[in-house]
Amino acid sequence: MIVVPTVRLATAADATGIAAMSRDAIEQGLGWSWTRGRVLRSIHDRATNVAVVHEREALLGFGIMQYGDEKAHLSLLAVLATRRRTGLGSLLLAWLEKSAVTAGIERIQLEARVDNPDAVRFYRAQGYRETGSVAGYYNGVLDAVRLEKALRDLPA
Repeated sequence: MIVVPTVRLATAADATGIAAMSRDAIEQGLGWSWTRGRVLRSIHDRATNVAVVHEREALLGFGIMQYGDEKAHLSLLAVLATRRRTGLGSLLLAWLEKSAVTAGIERIQLEARVDNPDAVRFYRAQGYRETGSVAGYYNGVLDAVRLEKALRDLPA
């Protein structure tokens, strides 16, 4: 039987796994700021979507997007290292983008670690363009590449 990974909104039960994945896949070398408590606050925040992709109850990836009036900010997006380059990141991002379009959001902004060229390439391949850099964005020690995507042309 083929099991297809599914994307859904996160629940409180997902918070520990999301926090651990953030620590291990995104925040390595920077200190751990997306703890279980912070993830839980995001899950319960009405202006934030926390999406997860699961397969047979296993957390494979997640994304956290905060919504404003006209723009959204993708705070985090991660996929298990063993499942990268399988389309799960694209699946998660497309789900979050569709939610943003439905909410009337015009553009999504995000930052990627300057020392993570794979992430920058991934976002470029998804239609994001570089709009600049932010010195010391990560705890004052690591620069970020800022990227943005206009959503006006995406279907709702």
